[in-house]
Amino acid sequence: MKQSALIFKLSPRSEWLAAEAAGRFSGAPVDLEDGYIHFSTAEQVRETAAKHFAGDASLIVVAVDPEKLGPALKWEPSRGGALFPHLYGELSMDAVVYVADVPLGPDGVHVFPGSVR
Repeated sequence: MKQSALIFKLSPRSEWLAAEAAGRFSGAPVDLEDGYIHFSTAEQVRETAAKHFAGDASLIVVAVDPEKLGPALKWEPSRGGALFPHLYGELSMDAVVYVADVPLGPDGVHVFPGSVR
């Protein structure tokens, strides 16, 4: 699988650690409210961080293999009409490829690992 095919979930560290302990991720409060788990592509994830997690120094990025999500993953128009991946169900930990910290740089902008391309 190509790295560029991964999709990404942003989460505060504490929420993700709770999901890892439970063995599954049911969604952040906004996901539960909307009825699906929000993901971003590599091209979308930086804008998502700036829009929804500005200044959050505890942010992590979860890289997910979309092929392991099956038909519960839908690509739907969102911000500016762009297609975003939405998961209508729980995220199983076996679909997670890696988890990485996304610290704030000196300019206050999140610094993503080089693997997020």
